[in-house]
Parts: sequence; structure tokens; C-alpha cells
Amino acid sequence: MNDGITSAEPKSAHVIRDFARSELFNRTFQEGMELVEETAAYLDGGGRQESKLLSRNAALAYAAESMRLTTRLMQVASWLLVQRAVREGDMAPEAACEERYRLSAEAVCRTGATEGIEDLPNGLLGLLDRSEKLYERVRHLDRRMYVEIAETAHPVLTQFDRLRSAFGAA
Repeated sequence: MNDGITSAEPKSAHVIRDFARSELFNRTFQEGMELVEETAAYLDGGGRQESKLLSRNAALAYAAESMRLTTRLMQVASWLLVQRAVREGDMAPEAACEERYRLSAEAVCRTGATEGIEDLPNGLLGLLDRSEKLYERVRHLDRRMYVEIAETAHPVLTQFDRLRSAFGAA
């Protein structure tokens, strides 16, 4: 069976393509997109109303945490959409390895809660918790697929590369 994978393709391409076709990806994609929609509905609806009732300090915490929430979810959604593009053949797995398509904004997405978070509405707290868990799972997948595989180069191929360099082969 030929599924478009060639033996000359790097191991990372196999891993990326296999993940994009997996049930784990399907579930993660579904969860991520549903959380994005749920968050948008909350922030535009009930969350907006709840934020008007907060003290000044809590309102500042609400603003900071809602920005962190949306940044976190946009990072996850973007990463998931890249994986879907790989699955659908719109993007090569090697292109998905480029830094611009990787999970980023880690300093914002993983920073601890701001002061006054205990006064935030339960709706926002629940979304923050769920988005943080999803971000961490996607971060783990990103690291496994793009960092760890790149760091574990095949020893035989590494030796061939050294020989090519030593003898000036192209």
C-alpha cells in the first residue's frame, strides 16, 4: 500500500503525517474548535455582562485573563489548522516544521494567573482551566513531533552526512 510516503522522506514527516491522520488529532481538533467557539460566545455574551459587575481590580484581572485565554486558544487553533492542512495534502509535513507554524507565545500562554483571579466569574475560570489543559496537551504534541524527533537524528544518516562533508560530496 502506498500512502504517499517515500522512504527518502524524513522520519519527522512520517510522524507528522501519521498524527494528522489519527483519531487523536480528530478528537483534539474537535475539542479545540469547540472551545474556541464556546469561548467566543461567552466573551461576547455572558462574560461581557459578568465583567460589568466586577470590582476595578477584578475587572483588570478579567481583561488580562481573557486576553491570555484568547491568545492561548488562537495559538492552539492555528497549530491544529496547520496539522489539518498536512492531513488534507495542502501543506507538506516538512513545511509544518517551520518555526512560524509552531506553537508560540509560550510566555503569555503559560504565565501564572494575575492578581485578583479569585474574584473572576466561574464561567471564565472554567474556560481558563480547560484552555490551559488543551494548550499543554498540544504543547506536548508539538514538542514530541517537532523538537524531539529533530533532536534524535538517525545515527546511520548522521554518519553518511559526515562522510559526505568530509569527502566534499553534494
